Amino acid sequence: MKTTLILVGKTRDKLYTHTIDDYRDRIGHYMPFEIVTIPELRATASLSEAQQKEKEGELILQKVQPADTLVLLDEHGREPRSVELAAWLEKKRTTARRLVFAIGGPYGFSQAVYARANEQISLSRASRSPTRWCASSSWSSSIARVQS
Repeated sequence: MKTTLILVGKTRDKLYTHTIDDYRDRIGHYMPFEIVTIPELRATASLSEAQQKEKEGELILQKVQPADTLVLLDEHGREPRSVELAAWLEKKRTTARRLVFAIGGPYGFSQAVYARANEQISLSRASRSPTRWCASSSWSSSIARVQS
């Protein structure tokens, strides 16, 4: 199973880019994984929130193939715990050819993206622990559990 993370906007802070690169490399040890960054829209001052979501949505959907399983990382999605996320990933590993996660822009996703999505997940619950893991750490740990 190939896994792709689509995100809107490039991270510029070197601390975060280093951490993202580290987790991308960690996940890559367990499954083929790539990050696709969609550039931020320019001249958004003249666009409404809805127009911005529509334009970003078009760019996201251009990166999604018809056979892909599209999962939106969305605050309103289902909130699995880390162990549940690992079990879910294991199931997807056997049923999905290409698993695509998407993180929307500042206003979320367009209706067209929601309509195309197969699932919505919020990583908030998966990232809760006494050590306060970040969502990426929890996701990486879940992937490691799938492989062990």
